[in-house]
Amino acid sequence: MRTRDEVVAWLLDSDPALRWQVERDLVGAPEAVWCATRERVAVEGHGARLLALQDADGQWAGGAFFPRGFDFAGPEAAEGAGQPWTATTWTLNTLRGWGLPARVLDGTADLLAANSRWEYGDLPYWGGEVDCCINAYTLANGTWLGADVSGLVPWLLEHRMADGGWNCEWVDGSTRSSFHSTLNVLTGILFFEEATGGDDALREARAAAEEYLLSRRLLYTLSTGELVGPWATVFAYPFRWQYTALRAADYFRAAARRDGVPPDPRLRDAIEIIRARRQPDGTWIQERRYPGRVWFDVDVPPGEPSKWLTFHATRVLAWWDGADARSAQH
Repeated sequence: MRTRDEVVAWLLDSDPALRWQVERDLVGAPEAVWCATRERVAVEGHGARLLALQDADGQWAGGAFFPRGFDFAGPEAAEGAGQPWTATTWTLNTLRGWGLPARVLDGTADLLAANSRWEYGDLPYWGGEVDCCINAYTLANGTWLGADVSGLVPWLLEHRMADGGWNCEWVDGSTRSSFHSTLNVLTGILFFEEATGGDDALREARAAAEEYLLSRRLLYTLSTGELVGPWATVFAYPFRWQYTALRAADYFRAAARRDGVPPDPRLRDAIEIIRARRQPDGTWIQERRYPGRVWFDVDVPPGEPSKWLTFHATRVLAWWDGADARSAQH
């Protein structure tokens, strides 16, 4: 069994996109240290590779959500083939998640406003389209890059379900929230709030959507109490759009820190699933790769210890266990 210090040392020997987060969140390094590592995301490793793939018109792979020329009737679009992950939105999501300073992409917001249109309806990029998840990604990415995405906040508020969350299939008549959609929208809203402060209406919507997941203990249907789906307990990085207990727990960690509140006890089942997947050597295993075209792999194949999953799981458990320890002292 590795000690925690040995696991952290293993995590520190990583790409700058991961290393700076380990320094900040697990090591507690001085801000000057992790900020210096964060600056390296733009000039070396995975971040630099993605930046070099940007098109002259500001896009990646020539498209907003899908690569240019994607055949929606072809084998890549068949069930189980997987969403291509190379187009603009997915690449921006990745770079933002890796902490790339927005100034590195100076001018990109204007280029996308001029050149990028959604595959759905040929709508302008920063105005969003009809998919809740896409609009939440766009809200976060636009806020990050300084684009005008002001219309997306009221759109998201207007498209909430009666049970408190969101469902990207509302356009096809769905009236009940989706775990996937709700978490994706919550993540975008939280980023927007942290950057702008948000407002009361947005905070109320976020609280209601959080309650939607918490009332289901992040894992179960409300009607039967059964696991909502096998995908909820999968451990895989990159996270993409799919809901997992680890992604959800990490979201609630970030939201609780922003709100200055302790962990909600209803997270316990998800936390114990995360804890149970820790290997004897203190790592977490990559369980699958979501299918679909990628620029390059950023994590290990299934069956191998994943630094990205180990970082996220370790951070979640440190937050939860630290709160428990503080509670026991009072």
